[in-house]
Amino acid sequence: MTKYPRIRVLELSGSHYDMGYQHGITYAEAIHHFAEERVKLSGDEAWSGRNMDRADVLALAEKCLDEHRHYSPKLVQELQGMADATKLSMAELLIVNGFTDFIDTVYALSLKPDGGDTVKTPAHAGADNCTVFTVPDHKARDNKGFYGQTWDMHDTATPHVILIHGKPSHAPEFFTFTTVGCVGMIGMNSEGIAVGINNLTGADGQIGVMWPLVVRKVLEQDNMDDALECITKAKLAGAHNYMLFDKHGRGYNIEAMSSTYHITELKDEALVHTNHCTVAQTRTVERKRDPVAQASSEARLNQGQRLLAKNDIVIEDLQALTRDPEAICVTGKPPRFVETCGAAIMRPATLEFWMCWGLPSENEYEHFKLTS
Repeated sequence: MTKYPRIRVLELSGSHYDMGYQHGITYAEAIHHFAEERVKLSGDEAWSGRNMDRADVLALAEKCLDEHRHYSPKLVQELQGMADATKLSMAELLIVNGFTDFIDTVYALSLKPDGGDTVKTPAHAGADNCTVFTVPDHKARDNKGFYGQTWDMHDTATPHVILIHGKPSHAPEFFTFTTVGCVGMIGMNSEGIAVGINNLTGADGQIGVMWPLVVRKVLEQDNMDDALECITKAKLAGAHNYMLFDKHGRGYNIEAMSSTYHITELKDEALVHTNHCTVAQTRTVERKRDPVAQASSEARLNQGQRLLAKNDIVIEDLQALTRDPEAICVTGKPPRFVETCGAAIMRPATLEFWMCWGLPSENEYEHFKLTS
């Protein structure tokens, strides 16, 4: 367990290309390290269900580029700026950004033509991460709800965590909890739209768009309907669960697989989601799961629902939830070494953002606020 210093805040502004270049120059060495690790793991059967050499992994990522250009030319320009600054290829940066989606794409290639599964091992537990939740307005003190989550990953990812404060030239200001080289993972913009994710493991991966670019496109919107369409109309490379919440109290949970999705609207009770599909529609294309990872996901879901069953919820309650030792705050242990690398909590109605780097049980939250 590690006590981390104050959160590293990366200030980015200007055009998307400029922002990518600034990001790449600031963390070039760390991004190179992260890229090398993730490209290697993408060709490892334990993660993606198929052994592939580096050249084949990068060739597959290269095939995804056109889908990204179609989905968001501006965000591709941001990746281009990062590529120019780091001297990494666009394919390498796509894998840095969308590793857990990309392994779904690789995995799909290991299926027989008739759809049969040739892979004996289940999805790697290291890709099984995050407990996400939304508290509706009426259950929060002052009637202003919250979105929050832990971000769990292999413990080698924790040192790469940063907070980006973005001020794009022609899009809303935003904060995003992310890692070096990744354009965004969990965030909120100055229009009062919050978005977060947790990983799902899909057997239906395809040549498509990686989830961090979906998150960033959501953060470019000024209304919930358009934010929701950024997810539902995307050709997704892999499976992720997305949760949306805005300053008006609207919220949605979207189990988004490559070939199907299911939407749950925020109503009377808090929404909580972990890492397994919860409806038949999405379970039909879910990859076989590790039994230990499934038990963890179910335990975190049940504990989150129990802790959020009350009313008059305040920020301290949610920080305590992310520190919960029974199920939610995960410490890295062999052989999986998955840990809670950090956490974020947002209140769109007040544009407040709280972030913790490292295990919430060992580290403090810092408070930030956007200008409207």
